[in-house]
Amino acid sequence: MVVEIELTLCSIIQGVALYFLVDNARLVLSGGQSAAWPYAATGLLIILLFWSRSLIHTLTLIRWPLEFVHNFLYIACALVEALAFTRLGDPFMWFVLTALYAIMVWALFVYDKRIVELRGKDSAGPVGSRLYAMVGADQRLNIAIIIPAIFVFNAGSAIAIHAKPEFFLRRHGHLILIALQAIGLLLYLASVIRAFIKFVPLISATRGEWRAAAENASHPG
Repeated sequence: MVVEIELTLCSIIQGVALYFLVDNARLVLSGGQSAAWPYAATGLLIILLFWSRSLIHTLTLIRWPLEFVHNFLYIACALVEALAFTRLGDPFMWFVLTALYAIMVWALFVYDKRIVELRGKDSAGPVGSRLYAMVGADQRLNIAIIIPAIFVFNAGSAIAIHAKPEFFLRRHGHLILIALQAIGLLLYLASVIRAFIKFVPLISATRGEWRAAAENASHPG
């Protein structure tokens, strides 16, 4: 039941984010702002990344009871994500909001680290121990390196646009920044998909260990 609630929430909030992306992409592109195309494509990558990461978190971490703070952070991330999608034609604000979005995602990873540790203690079986060692390593990598690097890039891009508007806005140098952002997110998405492929057999086996432990606890004889 909790997994179904989590998956439903993730689908709804990313559906809302997709609505804002589509609606604002339609407005800027119908207005002839061809420079907004890369921002719309990058926005789609952001949605795919959030959804795929939340899917992994749901399948590996979520058990009873429902984690309210975890879900509140999901909603807060979606809010900033949707706000960024309203700025497809404003490179400076796009990078400001995606930097803020990176902070929100970092907070989500930090909070979920506690859940990873709890699940590691819950899963004493060999498969569960292996799975949560991998999940924990992935969590630490994102907290220490990947998400801070994304924040630094986005914040640095916003600062560069503000400092050199002649080059980045009037001469469209911002297209270099959005291209680099898109390439980075695409590589990140590829790494998430590879991680999910590795996790899939362990997720199924770990949930089998959970069920077996629950049955043993309810029928100790």
